[in-house]
Amino acid sequence: MRKPADLPGGPTRPPIPPKTALPARDVQCSPFSTPWPARLRGGALGTAALLGGSGLWGAAQALAPADPVGPLTFDERINAAVSPVSSFLSSVIFASVSVGGVSVPLIVVWLFVAAIIFTLTFRFINFSGFWHAVQIATGRYDRPDDDAPGTITHFQALTTAVSGTVGLGNIAGVAVAISLGGPGATFWMILAGLLGMSTKFVECTLGVKYREIQKDGRVDGGPMFYLRDGLAEVGRARLGRIMAAVFAVCMVFASLGGGNMFQSNQAYQQIVNATGGPASPLNGNGWLAGLVLAVLVGAVILGGIRSIANVTGKLVPMMAALYILSVLVILGLNFSAIPAAFGAIISGAFSPQGVAGGVIGVMIQGIRRATFSNEAGIGSAAIAHSPVKTRRPVTEGFVGLLEPFLDTVVICTMTALAIVITGAYTQAGLDGVGITDTAFRSVAPWFSWLLTVAVVMFAYSTMISYAYYGTRAVRYLFGPSELATNVFKVVFLVFIVIGASMNLGSVIDFSDAMLFSMSIPNIIGLYFLIPVVKRELANYRADLKAGRVQPAPRNG
Repeated sequence: MRKPADLPGGPTRPPIPPKTALPARDVQCSPFSTPWPARLRGGALGTAALLGGSGLWGAAQALAPADPVGPLTFDERINAAVSPVSSFLSSVIFASVSVGGVSVPLIVVWLFVAAIIFTLTFRFINFSGFWHAVQIATGRYDRPDDDAPGTITHFQALTTAVSGTVGLGNIAGVAVAISLGGPGATFWMILAGLLGMSTKFVECTLGVKYREIQKDGRVDGGPMFYLRDGLAEVGRARLGRIMAAVFAVCMVFASLGGGNMFQSNQAYQQIVNATGGPASPLNGNGWLAGLVLAVLVGAVILGGIRSIANVTGKLVPMMAALYILSVLVILGLNFSAIPAAFGAIISGAFSPQGVAGGVIGVMIQGIRRATFSNEAGIGSAAIAHSPVKTRRPVTEGFVGLLEPFLDTVVICTMTALAIVITGAYTQAGLDGVGITDTAFRSVAPWFSWLLTVAVVMFAYSTMISYAYYGTRAVRYLFGPSELATNVFKVVFLVFIVIGASMNLGSVIDFSDAMLFSMSIPNIIGLYFLIPVVKRELANYRADLKAGRVQPAPRNG
């Protein structure tokens, strides 16, 4: 595989010196971590995408400052106790089959096939409904005098959901996919992202359709409710109740683990790396960084969904703008190499060189990256979209399909282009975030700080979104109890401090398994409820055609 510098119009600058890697401690990893290098995604567990081939625990250790080898620490004792459980769950949830010599996780097949089915069933709604989705999300159909049930706007619902899916995985996970599958993985990543838009359309429509409006105006919604109530409507009440409870339990654990601990841990470790690594004054003071993050997160989540929506409505556009502008600078400085980079992406998708598994290997890497980045099929986004102000559930389905487009097609693709153009993925001794960091340092050493700021902002937005998701799951399990929800919020904040202070690989593997296990009951429910979404879409389109749905009048 040729380096970008060898491509026509490619950069001619000398190779970028790799960033000095921090020594990692020799620890026992989950048996499932090594063969599952691409359990990498944005949002909740996106920060796990720091090292391909070493799993979540390896990623955490690669970023962690060096520690003298000695007797087992408290952290390691916890790992030893939890490891058997997390390893068992991982082996079940992430079971794989061999296709063309490539290990293919069945959960990837489960999610990707669902995306294809929904795209065909709804006649490519991901393309035909795209512009209408943009109009709804930007407020074109919002009316100030509309007293529709709900607490947040379409735009706020979108930013809250995007803040939960966009994470360090969009920065580092893409690098891992390219380092393992070559530039061609980008092509399959984009394709999977486009198909995932249809899955989000179905999820978010049902999330609003079966939500519950409480007397105090609060809204409870998400897969728990459409699994329970939706399946009851089609004569599967018992199955629906069981799957809803399973989903809620998995949601609680996933929010505490991947949506919380790993985020604070990796935000802290990236700050340590940027401030000198082992010589950093923050090295060994993870609890302090965790405490600061807990205070910042607590200030938001204790205010409820309106507070979360207000923060994410400002933070998500700002962090996305910072990252996108930084990448645009990289692309601008290497503008002449962009055509050659796209050529490498296209050719590498169908005729890869030096990639294990050939075309199938490249395809799997790209699909894995997209599937785990945008969470299409997981069901978490339906929780964020359910409080939207609307009388027509399908309108939020349209808004929801924009998520995979923004997360995967835009942000992940821009990251991929920067990595391919600068040749960062060809540098020896680099993995994950180190590859992306090298691409940023090709502009100037201080550009690495922009990446660090983006990492912290992505982690922060993910934590506040998953705090809300976990709260909704707790409310479903225990009812509208203020005591239960407040206890969960306190526990969530405590786990932020713990996550920044400790390296709990087994706990992270456990939360990872819990997160993706949600896709099993969720997608089963989506299949049963396809006729419901079809009716909602048909009725809405009939109203649009008859003029019963009109854009809001423009001022002036």
